[in-house]
Amino acid sequence: MARKKQPEQKRKPSGDPNVMGLRAEVLEQPITETLETNYMPYAMSVIISRAIPEIDGFKPSHRKLLYTMYKMGLLTGGRTKSANIVGQTMRLNPHGDAAIYETMVRLSKGYEALLTPFVDSKGNFGKVYSRDMSYAASRYTEAKLAPVCAEIFRDIDKDTVDMVDNYDGTMKEPSLLPTTFPNVLVSANTGIAVGMASQICGFNLAEVCETAIACIRDSAHNISLTLPAPDFPTGGEIIYDAAEMDAIYRTGRGSFKVRARWRYLDKENVIEVYEIPYSTTVEAIMDKTIELVKAGKIKEISDMRDETDLSGLKLAIDLKRGADPEKLMRKLFKMTTLCDAFSCNFNILVCGNPKVMGIREILDEWTAWRIDCVKRRVFCDLGKKRAKLHLLNGLKKILLDIDKAIAIIRNTEREEDVVPNLMIGFGIDETQAEYVAEIKLRNINREYILKRTEEVSALEADIADLEDILDNRRRVQDIIIGELRDVIKKYSSPRKTGIVYADDIADEPEEAEEADYSVTLFLSREGYFKKITPQSLRMSSEQKYKENDGLRRSFEATNRAEILFFTDKQQVYKAHAADFDDCKASVLGAYLPSVLGCDEDESIVDMVLPGDYSGSILFFYQNGKAARVEMSAYATKTNRKKLIGAYSDKSPLAAIVPLMGESEIAVYTDEGRALVFSTALLQPKTSRSTQGVGVMNLKGKRFVTEAHPLSDTPIKNLSRYRVRTIPALGALLKSEDRGEEQLSILSEE
Repeated sequence: MARKKQPEQKRKPSGDPNVMGLRAEVLEQPITETLETNYMPYAMSVIISRAIPEIDGFKPSHRKLLYTMYKMGLLTGGRTKSANIVGQTMRLNPHGDAAIYETMVRLSKGYEALLTPFVDSKGNFGKVYSRDMSYAASRYTEAKLAPVCAEIFRDIDKDTVDMVDNYDGTMKEPSLLPTTFPNVLVSANTGIAVGMASQICGFNLAEVCETAIACIRDSAHNISLTLPAPDFPTGGEIIYDAAEMDAIYRTGRGSFKVRARWRYLDKENVIEVYEIPYSTTVEAIMDKTIELVKAGKIKEISDMRDETDLSGLKLAIDLKRGADPEKLMRKLFKMTTLCDAFSCNFNILVCGNPKVMGIREILDEWTAWRIDCVKRRVFCDLGKKRAKLHLLNGLKKILLDIDKAIAIIRNTEREEDVVPNLMIGFGIDETQAEYVAEIKLRNINREYILKRTEEVSALEADIADLEDILDNRRRVQDIIIGELRDVIKKYSSPRKTGIVYADDIADEPEEAEEADYSVTLFLSREGYFKKITPQSLRMSSEQKYKENDGLRRSFEATNRAEILFFTDKQQVYKAHAADFDDCKASVLGAYLPSVLGCDEDESIVDMVLPGDYSGSILFFYQNGKAARVEMSAYATKTNRKKLIGAYSDKSPLAAIVPLMGESEIAVYTDEGRALVFSTALLQPKTSRSTQGVGVMNLKGKRFVTEAHPLSDTPIKNLSRYRVRTIPALGALLKSEDRGEEQLSILSEE
């Protein structure tokens, strides 16, 4: 292919004039042109050809795999090695054997990711509810198509869908599969494209088919009557909120909660969890529960085991004596993914365009597409019957004089003249003459010809019926409804996911809140934390620290106060004072890097009490800059315990100063200079990673060492250090402003 000539562009020499003996040059290209020519084709390819399912409910990778298995005869035959299927599928899907096998695993019965699996598997295919239970290699497992695939491929050879070239043009593959039921709602699907995503929850097969039938018959049908809620292969219970579910059904977006099912074995004092939400795994639940037990937030559990076996999932929780199982499960539902949210985003490709649709719109689109499939099938059958009728009409004319036909054939000298002579002798066309000429000698008898011509009346009736179907939309709809009824009869199964109404659990008692009382919080320079009550502090106020350690910061607070712990890795950890035990001044306290689960070589540098997140925080850096970040930047709607990018990493942090209102701040450098300025000169920023603005002009390799509110410093000569604009150089500290005078008096005493 000839390369299109590009317009002449400016060439900019690179920094290295000689690379591998050749002069390196860089082409300047407008960013808009780069996006249009390079990025957009890639984005569209991911959206259309990879990540978003189409109206048949399949992504291209699913469709290519199933069609390959269909062509291999695996719908009716026995199983074959998965490796064989994977190899054959590569003729349609060039993305590699690992990706193809992962697709097969997800569609398999053994993996249990789908309510209606399409692959009848044998061997270890892993489990969707387990993160660590991996599937066996393709050479060890076997598979074939599940019986329901007969509905997926029904009449695919009757031109019901378009056939397109594969990636190298060597064979044909279907652009869609002519599924006879709304598989797009039955099979759960997740896809992440470029700039968009798709998250479709699965519904019960029988309920979807009943809903489709009802919508075809009545466009005003109330969908929630026949399709009450989604259904998941892992079971569990949906916490049903009518308003939330109605919004999902109407818009295709929203979320709902699913919680686990459990039972209490009184004799063993054990809770068994046997169904979990579709969106989580056993390992994730166990990891979070163990974390809560170690943190002391859950004290009723003595042991926890994964007892999953061939009979299915089972998570055993041993209780301590006297523990209330109902109360414990309420805690676990609140704190772990035993109760999890499932977000819906019904984004589906319709005629190559991604579109977010509600349930009714999806069913309308599927019905319109299915009507087209049925009409194409009827038209294909009609064409075949018309062609056969045409041949039989020619044969019927032969019946008038069989001897004449034999005489024409016998008296024709050349073979190529047989057909033209028959056409002339009986007034039939070439196709009919070819058919007559190909009749075997043994069939040139009146009985055979009469039997064939008797089919004419039946064919004419069939043709009239097929033509009526094409002209009558209602008859086409009746055919679709009949096929949906067959699917319900053959493949329906009971719901696996129960429905619990939110109103029924709204009156459950809330967990008792932690007691609230006054405490004093202490943080040492090496990261030791103490929470001390006023009574204990009055008895002994002398703090114990490790050698070379000392007080970093202290606050008076309450036991329910939230605390932000900032680290030297630009991260912040959230905790509550109630998370820590009361202690005495004579102990070292809790070592925060271990308690909070900090990263390796990460240290706590300061703590802040955010209160209602209405103030701001000042970050002072060694390079002389300061950043004022609004406290609300650290507020989260979820119970996140860790935030990354808590402040800028462009310069080492010198000090953190919480700020509830405008005040004056004193900043110090390593050469003994100080500067006092009003915080009104710093504009608040919502971005946590802002680099800030210059506050002090530094000479040489000097750097900022600390910063404090002016009221916490011994500075007396304010006019010497106070500035009206920043950045400024500051002034050298006088001895009386260092607080040294008081020290000297004490020493004299």
